[in-house]
This record gives sequence, C-alpha cells and structure tokens, in this order.
Amino acid sequence: MHIVMASSEAIPFAKTGGLADVVGTLPIELCHLGHACSVFLPAYKSAKQYWSERPEVKVHQAVASLVVDLAGYPVHAWIHRVNLPGSRVDYYLVDQPMFYDRDGIYGDSHGAFGDNCARYCFFSRAVAQAIERLAIPLDIIHCHDWQTGLIPAYHRTQTDHHSWYRRSASVMTIHNMAYQGRFWGPDMILTGMDQGYFHWESMEYYGDLNLLKTGIAFADALTTVSPTYAKEIQSHPQGYGLEGLLSARRDRLFGIVNGIDTSVWNPQTDSNLSFHYSLENWAQGKAACKRSLQESLGLPVRPDVPLIGIVGRLAEQKGWDLILQLMRWWIDHRDVQWVILGSGEQRFADALFQLAQQRPDRVSLQTTFSDPLAHRIEAGADLFLMPSLYEPCGLNQLYSLRYGAVPVVRSTGGLADTVCDATPENIEQGIATGFVFDDYTPEALAQATIRALEIYSQSPQLWSKIVAAGMSQDWSWSKSTKDMLEVYEQARQFAKNDQRLDS
Repeated sequence: MHIVMASSEAIPFAKTGGLADVVGTLPIELCHLGHACSVFLPAYKSAKQYWSERPEVKVHQAVASLVVDLAGYPVHAWIHRVNLPGSRVDYYLVDQPMFYDRDGIYGDSHGAFGDNCARYCFFSRAVAQAIERLAIPLDIIHCHDWQTGLIPAYHRTQTDHHSWYRRSASVMTIHNMAYQGRFWGPDMILTGMDQGYFHWESMEYYGDLNLLKTGIAFADALTTVSPTYAKEIQSHPQGYGLEGLLSARRDRLFGIVNGIDTSVWNPQTDSNLSFHYSLENWAQGKAACKRSLQESLGLPVRPDVPLIGIVGRLAEQKGWDLILQLMRWWIDHRDVQWVILGSGEQRFADALFQLAQQRPDRVSLQTTFSDPLAHRIEAGADLFLMPSLYEPCGLNQLYSLRYGAVPVVRSTGGLADTVCDATPENIEQGIATGFVFDDYTPEALAQATIRALEIYSQSPQLWSKIVAAGMSQDWSWSKSTKDMLEVYEQARQFAKNDQRLDS
C-alpha cells in the first residue's frame, strides 16, 4: 500500500506540538511494515534551515513546479523532495516564500497570521496538484487537522480533475477539536470549491468557513487520537459545535492512541540521563536520576521526599488552575518537591514564579522549554501530574509510564485510555499503573495525589508493583500503526461502497 500524508508540521522539519511527533513517526513505522509512504509539508523557514545545516540530508530541488489560481491570482509553488538518512520516507515540501518564509509556523508574538486561510488553502491545493504532477501511485491520502481539511473535499467532489482521486481513499485525523480553522465566509473563494458547498452540511459554520468541518464532512474515514476522545467529541462540550456532524458519521470514526518513539524515549539508552535503568533496576536508576535532577536544579538532595514532575504548556486545558490551587494548599504544609517545565500563558507563569520564590527549597520552575530537561524530569520524578480539562491523547503520561514516574491524571480522552487507576483490586491484579480522578476540581486532584503519596511513603512494595506495571506497558507505535492500517482498509471499503474507488 502507498500512503501519502499531508500535514502542516512533522519532526524534524517543523513542530509546535504532538501533531509533529505523529507525522514524524507514523510514516517511518508504515515503511517498516513494508508499505510506501510520502509526506507533504510546507517549506517553512525552519525546514529549509534544518536541511541546509545537515549535509547528510538529501535535497532534490524543484522536482516539480505548479501554479494555483488563488482567488484569481496565480501563485507559484516549487516542490522539493527531501530524504533523511536511514529513512525510506519521501518528504515533499511545498515552497512558496510569500506564505512560508517566516519565523513562525501559524503566527508570531503578535498572534496568528492574518492570511492563514490563504496559506493552508494554497497548501492543500498545491498538494493535490503535486500528487498528479509527480505521478505518485497512492492508495490512501491521509490528512491531519484543519490545515489539510480541503483535501478530502477535493477528493470527494472533483474526481474528473485528478486521476488519483479515483484510485484512492481519504482519511482525516483530528488531533484536537479546539482548533478548527474557522475563517469568515468570503474566504470561501480561496478554496477553489463551488459556492454551492458553502452550506451547513459541509463547509459552512454559522456563516463562517470551517476547514476542519470540511474534512470531517468529506473524508472516507475519520480517526482521532484515542478511543475515549472519539466518544467525547460526539457530544457537548468536547465536540466544539461539531458534535452533531461527528455523531452522524460515527460509523466512520475510529479512535487510535498515539504511540511514542521508543528509540528516543528509552531509560536504558537515553543520553540525557545520568544513569540508565530498566525494569530490573529501576529503583536504583530513578534514585540516581532524582539525585542528579535535584542537584542540577538547586533543590535539596533528599531521596526520601516525593518529587512531583510536571511538563506541559501553561494553558487552561492542562489543568493549571487545579495544580496552582493544590500547590498553594500544600506549599508550606506538605513535604514534597515540585519540578515544573512549561511555557505559555503569563498568568500561570507569574503564579508559579511567586510560589518558586516563596519556597525555592520545594519548587523549581523552568519556563524556557528544554527537551533534555523534559527527559530528566521523567526519569527523576516519583509522580507526574496531568490533571487536564481535556486531553485528546497525551504523550507525557506515556513517557512517564516508560520512565517509572507514576502518573496522576484526570479521566478524560487518552488519559482515561492509557492509565489504570491504583484501586486495591487493580494493584492486586498487577494492572494498576497510576492514579485517576474524575471531577475537574482541585479537591479531586488533591485526593488522587494524596492516595499516591500515601502508597509511596507507606507501602513500598505496592508502589513497586505500580511502577513495574507501568514500565511493562508497550506504548510504541507498533500496535497503533497496525490499527491505522485497518482504518486504511476500512476507508477503501467505504469508498468502494460509495462507488468512488476504481476496482
């Protein structure tokens, strides 16, 4: 099978979040299973800088050129093929300096770019033309998030324009329903679609153009990043206004948990760690990593004190209002250390900074993101907090399980699918991997964290069982990739049933 992916970001070329990790890893795993995979991305400044600094990266300049009629203006694009060492994935980068030669991906310090609708309508249309121009023999066109939502619409409605539409099926993955690519109605002209599609059943949303809704309405199959999130988005509030459409298409909606790159996130080989460890010697390894983390961050080196780690965006979605309330309750009254790494909303950063100033012996705060430090926190922490308001999948809890940092999470989205609560029965059965709570309140977070701290301090044998169960889990891309291949087959069957796929 030949799969073509279209995405606005992918490691190592451009990243703002988990989307980049998925699109950077899934194609490689598909190739490992014997399939062919190509990835289309915008040629951002960061992507060009990446390959220009690495002579081992092979760049084939302008393997194709094309022109997109964007609202009556001819806009040129050049397609560069890039190949990374040791990878069989072909990366095709759509180069249009007016749109992509910028410091930011979606925006800058002043906010989102005002021409984002034009930038990603152009990208989707350029991808459609480039596949035809390059004669890529694809079976599946797999699109990610609103930035590529137009491609399934072209695929469904314009079969006479490109032959590859008739020999392939489309899949649309929703990584986060909160981001929909909603623009004012007159921007419909940028899509190149007939105005007749601008209605409530396909592309229109309360008078606006909605590019995520477009992809959901037209794709042969839909996926999102966990089974629980697939259910949650079919109702308010997680559907963000599109719950009716998602519910109507629920027979084509599949939830697949993202995997993690176990070659990068592996405590046995992680070059960021002061001591390597595995399931067999985790207690010794985590003690050494904890001591190293405390020393490097200026915290008192105390092996007995529980160390709570948190890595994530300083955003309401991540539950920072709950965390801050818990920290204020405990800062002078409970003997725990907090190591926090994150950047984002200033109000959360200011509140955390005050707590760090109040008790520098208990709180370490870093607001400039550091990937090496993220690894060291996972290795050195005893507990890891993720009390998210919502969490489509989440990756940090998977890193935590692998590194023996017991997660405390709220039961939502991918957190509910990946962490098994440490009830007495689950601990006895050896399946408990963390501590889970339901209500989005600081009291519920406190109760779950107290449960964890009591077992940590009073029942070392039970704690060892929880750590071992978590470290034994397999959250690599192996299973997720096989599940995705099943969705591809389903998409092809749906397209055949719709009599749109060539036999």
